[in-house]
Amino acid sequence: MQYVLFNPQAGNGSGAQQARALDARFPEETFSYTDMTTISDYAAWLGTLPVDASLIIAGGDGTLNRFLNDTNGMALPEQLYYFATGSGNDFLHDLGLEKGADPVPVAQHLRDLPTVTVNGKHWRFLNGIGYGIDGYCCEVGDALRGKSDKPVNYTAIAIKGLLFHFHPANAEVTVDGKTKRYRRVWLAPTMNGRFYGGGMMVTPDQHRGNAEGKVSVCVMHGSGKIKTLAVFPSIFKGGHVKHTEMVEILTGHDIEVRFDRPCALQIDGETIRNVTSYSVHAGVPARV
Repeated sequence: MQYVLFNPQAGNGSGAQQARALDARFPEETFSYTDMTTISDYAAWLGTLPVDASLIIAGGDGTLNRFLNDTNGMALPEQLYYFATGSGNDFLHDLGLEKGADPVPVAQHLRDLPTVTVNGKHWRFLNGIGYGIDGYCCEVGDALRGKSDKPVNYTAIAIKGLLFHFHPANAEVTVDGKTKRYRRVWLAPTMNGRFYGGGMMVTPDQHRGNAEGKVSVCVMHGSGKIKTLAVFPSIFKGGHVKHTEMVEILTGHDIEVRFDRPCALQIDGETIRNVTSYSVHAGVPARV
């Protein structure tokens, strides 16, 4: 028996159907499905599983984020797998896989994760923290999903935001005690992996589980609307980092980003509105 926790809201509402496709893919296996949105007590639910249970999490990046925070401090099965049924699947891309891949072992990736603190509350995160135009895109995307079941085009939201609706902020970025100040900051995400936003390679040299235990913050700053719009598409291949006059990447164990006005923030795709600052602590201390 293999146990499957699925998020019906993943994949623009196709999460249940995609998860149950495991039956046809592995006809020799028996699967027991549970809608994770019906679980109110994870400790009790996990306690019902056999000691040697094999558990598959089926959903997107937000599903994994919700699971790892809802089960924080609990003993999880060693046979823990992830089956991507989301729309962005940045975590899967970071592992070098594409949607449609067989369930992949993830227990090792859910340990020693970095934490972000926003308004006094703490979250662990898997991929990254978006702050700026990326947080704005998630905020607008959430609003659109509330009005229609059509897929959200985040690239279109970003372009319209850059041209008309989003206004950059001034920022202070502190990395391991050293502060730098930037004007006209368009985005300032802190990343545990390379990808976010459905395939944007915002920090090409950031690798989860790196030996130094560091995370990376990418600051896109100082440019006008037209130049920012011209450079922005290159973020999907990591080419934006070549524009050193407007993009700087800093790495460290403790990072704080502070804007001079409130802005939306996203944690693995989950939106928090009206945020003026966030701080990140890497999950693994520096090794010497």
